[in-house]
Amino acid sequence: MRPTAKNPPQRFESTFLDYDDGMAGEVSVTVVDDASRTILASNDSPDVGFTYSVNPYRGCFHGCSYCFARPFHEYLGYGAGTDFDRVIVVKREAPTLLRDAFEKRTWKGDLVVFSGVTDCYQPLERDLELTRGCLETCALYKNPVGIITKSVLVERDIDVLTDLTKNASARVTVSLPFLDAEVARALEPYVPTPERRLRTIETLAKAGIQVGISVSPLVPGLGEDALGELLSRAKDAGASHTFAVMLRLPGAVKEVFLGQLRDKLPLRAEKVIARLQEMHGKSLYNARFLVRQSGEGVYAMALRAMYESAADKVGLPRLVEAGATALGARASTFERPLPRSTKTQLSLFDAPTKS
Repeated sequence: MRPTAKNPPQRFESTFLDYDDGMAGEVSVTVVDDASRTILASNDSPDVGFTYSVNPYRGCFHGCSYCFARPFHEYLGYGAGTDFDRVIVVKREAPTLLRDAFEKRTWKGDLVVFSGVTDCYQPLERDLELTRGCLETCALYKNPVGIITKSVLVERDIDVLTDLTKNASARVTVSLPFLDAEVARALEPYVPTPERRLRTIETLAKAGIQVGISVSPLVPGLGEDALGELLSRAKDAGASHTFAVMLRLPGAVKEVFLGQLRDKLPLRAEKVIARLQEMHGKSLYNARFLVRQSGEGVYAMALRAMYESAADKVGLPRLVEAGATALGARASTFERPLPRSTKTQLSLFDAPTKS
């Protein structure tokens, strides 16, 4: 499965290039350096259970059609479709910038989540190791960490996660919204299979890492019948928690998702669309806080209840109600390491040593 040169119209551009079906060429990956001088992002959204996050990458090779972060690429001058999948912006100084942030007196050791937007373990991470470098910085400062990822590459960093677990706290949440491999491949074309992600949960759990499953997004009309089995298998693999949010389709995400849905799952598309409209007052998305990630109406309530019942039945704690503290943060563990210099500085009242 290859991406095609297809982007929704860019809201900040006056012109738009499109191709007839079959006329677009193959799309290669373009890596663009980000010159940002800060790395910690903060938010005060009532929908989000953490305040600080680190995103070493912008754009994501995984190509999930439903990714809510797609419109952010438009602020960089790119498209929210194939550009988001194949123009990856990287923050090569991320570990150094994070250390600089930790050295500021205002930093008190709050939980840092990787990543609040795009996947911190997407394929480029295998070579660039920016996420690993940031985790090593967190381990050095004993700063608590939360990770959300679809990638099995997180297994590579078990050594650092073990260190964090021992001296601060670390919790990994594997994003796995579908058990059906056909549905997953249709909407998450470059993500490891559901079976492989279940093995990642098992691997991390056996290593003593707190790991859970994010059934996000909950897509109405897709996967409800497998929710119980999915959560049961995650529990059997060693998952210790779960959370879920409803599908969001802000801005250009709507066109990307609906295009992929109709192309890859044509027999299910109209059911999904009808359910979304039922949840959002005949629209496909409602951007209001506390509604955008949950929906409204009878069907939204029923789908949420179905998820909660399945989680409770297998004994998986749900983190939605517990907020940021449910991610396992112990802020009191934070401490700055001793300066690298071995020279001892005299105090103001020390007398100089006579030679």
